Amino acid sequence: MIPVKGYAAQDPKTDLAPWNFERREVGPHDVQFDILFCGVCHSDLHQIKNDWFPGIFPMVPGHEIVGKVVRVGSEVKKFKVGDLAGTGCLVDSCRICENCQQDLEQYCLNGNSQTYNGLEQDRKTPTYGGYSKTIVVHQDFVLHISEKLDLAATAPLLCAGITTYSPLRHWKVGKGHKLAVLGLGGLGHMGVKFGVAFGAEVTVLSTSPAKEKDAKLLGAHHFVVTTDPEQVKAARNSFDFILDTVSGEHDFNMYLSLLRTNGTHICVGVPSKPAEVQAFSLLGGRKSLAGSGIGGLAETQEMLDFCAKHNIVSDIELIDIKDITKAYARMLKGDVRYRFVIDIATL
Repeated sequence: MIPVKGYAAQDPKTDLAPWNFERREVGPHDVQFDILFCGVCHSDLHQIKNDWFPGIFPMVPGHEIVGKVVRVGSEVKKFKVGDLAGTGCLVDSCRICENCQQDLEQYCLNGNSQTYNGLEQDRKTPTYGGYSKTIVVHQDFVLHISEKLDLAATAPLLCAGITTYSPLRHWKVGKGHKLAVLGLGGLGHMGVKFGVAFGAEVTVLSTSPAKEKDAKLLGAHHFVVTTDPEQVKAARNSFDFILDTVSGEHDFNMYLSLLRTNGTHICVGVPSKPAEVQAFSLLGGRKSLAGSGIGGLAETQEMLDFCAKHNIVSDIELIDIKDITKAYARMLKGDVRYRFVIDIATL
């Protein structure tokens, strides 16, 4: 076994703190890479607090992981020592179900293995994430990271990036479409970058007028303050798609009124409480309310390659791991532009 230093929550009521644990030895098909940077996702906080479902403790969060390969198994063909590598939200899946066979491992019908707060495919070994020094992952779930991009700012692409890239690609959002991005946080700012890169006319919907300048700097063409009744009224029946990145409670019915006929409201944020949606909000315009998770491994690599070609990374604030609890508190207030990333050298 490989001894590892990490940061863990021992239960839902305690803050993260140093914790030593072990990872498996490198098997024939495994890649071990030392973690250099790990992004801080809003879901990290949700999971350590049991907001969605009972967690597996101790819990080492982190699924936006980038680093450098230090060992490879005897059968590994995709990586060599010294390569830059990354792992996102998944470390394994069944490989045999209909979805896995279509490169949709994120929707594995038999249950994939989440990078943390999950179980390996043996259904008994807990997974531990990227708030740690090193990780061992099957080569099929390790991604190539371009040396062209800032490594720390690349880390959030493994979740925030692919979570917004995947639905925009699935619904073929691009030239001729009017896209609204709801919320300008870790997910939202990536949605803006991708929407603009794909050729859509992008509007940011936000409760905060102060974010208009940043939205325009990110490339957004328009900005709507959703607490201003006149601006909301003017935006009705405007958009082909709304990419909803908000994890707090919000009025879906109001936002559905902003869609054009046949428009689609795509949820990628995960509020803790169920939403109330009136049937008439959907019937009056043949509108769709949809959801999307992360991408599969092939699509995530496609996204990383696209970002390398177009010089797209996240806007980040690099932090010391000892400041993670303060970072969570700031994240809840929206006080981050737009993603915290942990410098694992500080662990």
